[in-house]
Amino acid sequence: MVQMTDYVNHFKNKKITLMGLGLLGRGVGDAKFLAECGADLLVTDLKTEEKLKFSLEQLKKFPNIKYVLGEHRLEDFLGRDLVIKSAGIPLDSPYIKEAEKNNIPVKMSTALFVTLSNTKIIGVTGTKGKSTTTHLIESILIESGQKFFLGGNVRGLATLPLLNEVGEGDIVLMELDSWQLQGFGYDEISPNISVFTNLMNDHMNYYKGNMDQYFNDKANIFRYQKEGDVLITSSLVKKNIDEKFNKEIKSKIITTSTLDVPENWKPIILGEHNKESIAFAIKVSEVLGIDREIIKRGVETFKGVPGRLELIREVKGFKYYNDTTATTTDAAIAALQSLLPRPDFGKKSPNIVLLAGGSDKNLVFERFVNEMKGRVKKLILFKGNATDKILKLLEPNQFDFVVIDSMDKAFEEAQKVAEEGDIVLLSPGATSFGIFKNEFDRGDQFVELVNKL
Repeated sequence: MVQMTDYVNHFKNKKITLMGLGLLGRGVGDAKFLAECGADLLVTDLKTEEKLKFSLEQLKKFPNIKYVLGEHRLEDFLGRDLVIKSAGIPLDSPYIKEAEKNNIPVKMSTALFVTLSNTKIIGVTGTKGKSTTTHLIESILIESGQKFFLGGNVRGLATLPLLNEVGEGDIVLMELDSWQLQGFGYDEISPNISVFTNLMNDHMNYYKGNMDQYFNDKANIFRYQKEGDVLITSSLVKKNIDEKFNKEIKSKIITTSTLDVPENWKPIILGEHNKESIAFAIKVSEVLGIDREIIKRGVETFKGVPGRLELIREVKGFKYYNDTTATTTDAAIAALQSLLPRPDFGKKSPNIVLLAGGSDKNLVFERFVNEMKGRVKKLILFKGNATDKILKLLEPNQFDFVVIDSMDKAFEEAQKVAEEGDIVLLSPGATSFGIFKNEFDRGDQFVELVNKL
């Protein structure tokens, strides 16, 4: 077992700027770890002290952490030994450019963990399905009894502190978003076993509509793999990879599809998109040499990821589903299709009460609105620029809709129309900024109201 003391000298007395503390717990975990190692740490965040109150409370015992909140300053990116930036920092950030101009290393914490640990990394990315695929693999690994650690883009979990726990050759399973994979690109590293589920439009507000830039960040999941490493993906993603990166790839590529899921297996999770995730998890498990019966048990006992088409309760004959992490239209469409595979245009009225909308990520909404037809009986929209786009696409008398500015009001509207046999579905197809702290806050508020019924 590698002990934390092995890493103390790497960070001790180093002047480190941590750019972005956040509210999800990962920044707090990284800050704690660095402070415990004796770093001279400066935390800077655009959020104010009041907004970061919960995060700051957890760090108050560390005298070696200084804070600059509510702003970033160029001076905090000069004369430093290291800058660690969090996810979502703008690509053209003048502060990061200032650090780079002065030859100050810029890292991201997940990639920094990989470069400092001698572990076997399983990495999962994709626009959709990466969380479900990651946790399916987790379920199978638990069933197999293999020792492993979970890291990456997991709610409340910081990866850098895993340096305290991992030993040489240990398996570390990571969900990786495009932002974290930027860090892999900086360090020219990729996981040993990589999964690339799919590639769709997402985060176009961040990438300013540049799909190539988004793909380039995602591609770091495989670009620096070596001989003996494995990339598992779909035939469609492989086609995109072949067109742009084929000459760079040194790893073995395995393609999979829903046909790789045995028909006699009985997974709990619904939908064709979840079947795709199961197929990816099966292939990873096969690469790891896990017995087929163990894989089957891991799949069939997996109950799904919180906030991803999660059945919360059935009350008075209608069901409440929390799909708050559907922040793209493709994800929300998958939820509609899973719960009602064929739209009902007959005598029976549609039975989904849909809570949707919010802030836009520079996406298009035509198909999402079209998929509501024959499925949605009432549309409850959260105020925001994504909702403005949706409203422009609604046909006269298509169905009843309302625009609200809180979860309480949304839930109240849902209660007015929900009847026996109906489904109340939170699947926004948009981000949460403005009304909620983040998508998890949005989902937590929904779940709390459901559980009060």
